[in-house]
Amino acid sequence: MSETKRMKAMAANFEQSKKHTLAEAVEIVKKNATAKFDETVELHIKLGVDTKKTDQQVRGSTVLPKGSGKTKVVAVIAKGEKVKEAQSAGADYAGDADLIEKIQKGWMEFDTLVATPDMMKDLTKLGKVLGPRGLMPNPKSGTVTFDVGKVVRELKAGRIEFKMDYSGNIHTIVGKASFKPADLFENTQVVLKAVNAAKPATAKGVYIQSITLTSTMGKGVAINFSDEKA
Repeated sequence: MSETKRMKAMAANFEQSKKHTLAEAVEIVKKNATAKFDETVELHIKLGVDTKKTDQQVRGSTVLPKGSGKTKVVAVIAKGEKVKEAQSAGADYAGDADLIEKIQKGWMEFDTLVATPDMMKDLTKLGKVLGPRGLMPNPKSGTVTFDVGKVVRELKAGRIEFKMDYSGNIHTIVGKASFKPADLFENTQVVLKAVNAAKPATAKGVYIQSITLTSTMGKGVAINFSDEKA
């Protein structure tokens, strides 16, 4: 099937102008995930915040109860016993000055970097390397902590981070198209609750303005978020 025919077939599967319940959206997205690989299911949320105000920046993390469908490669920068703790919890890489030097030389074979607070001063020199890639450990996302074992286990189990972009949108994964509908539904609800809980106290008006669920190669399905009690 050509790409044009595939897109037309998708469009015929649902009313694009209609807002659907989350359960309906999950079914539509799964039906439209017809690529030759296991497509990632993505959630896109438009927030009603003032992106120019520092006290209205939205970011956080949550653990997807049914996993993300992807095994994250986790690196930890720590010292002594905390290195052993990270390794025991399943960290793919763990070290201190040696790991920092490796990253400084261009090594980036990890999805998430965790650091203990006492190592952050040594990580500042990597800001220009890690920052643009969104890999700099941050207390708000829970990746700066002494509880490295817990964080590594959560990341391996399906913990995801979300962060508002410059336009006030959040883009995050909620699983794979091969997941059962109930599992995608549960993961999406958990993310919506986490985003709702991260609402800035100073935000005015409607906080969540739109929610769209889609797959990597699929069409976006609008969700009637008033039906989804976060």
